[in-house]
Amino acid sequence: MEIPENIQHQLNQFQQLQQQAQAVSLQVQNVEVQIQETEKALEELKKTDESTEVFKQAGTLLIKVEYADALADMEDKLETLQLRKQTMTRQEERVMKKLEEMQATIQAAMNGMGQ
Repeated sequence: MEIPENIQHQLNQFQQLQQQAQAVSLQVQNVEVQIQETEKALEELKKTDESTEVFKQAGTLLIKVEYADALADMEDKLETLQLRKQTMTRQEERVMKKLEEMQATIQAAMNGMGQ
């Protein structure tokens, strides 16, 4: 039995959406790792005394920065990463919902073919 062109087109779109879902999922995981690393660095920074010398990595260099500046930078970075994760998680949910809808549509079309 040959698959009609319109259903084949839907299947192709479905596969593209699956790839997009995988990419978004990987991005969410990547941001989660960055959040964990930033939280750990922030935790370690807060354990130190304010008079401790703090260095920030800039490419291959380590640059001395003020404790308060380093703390503020890390807190800002953490907040930005958390917002990015929220946005990407919403995007992931939308893509997954669209996948479910497309799957139902394709299944209905395929079931209609067999009758």
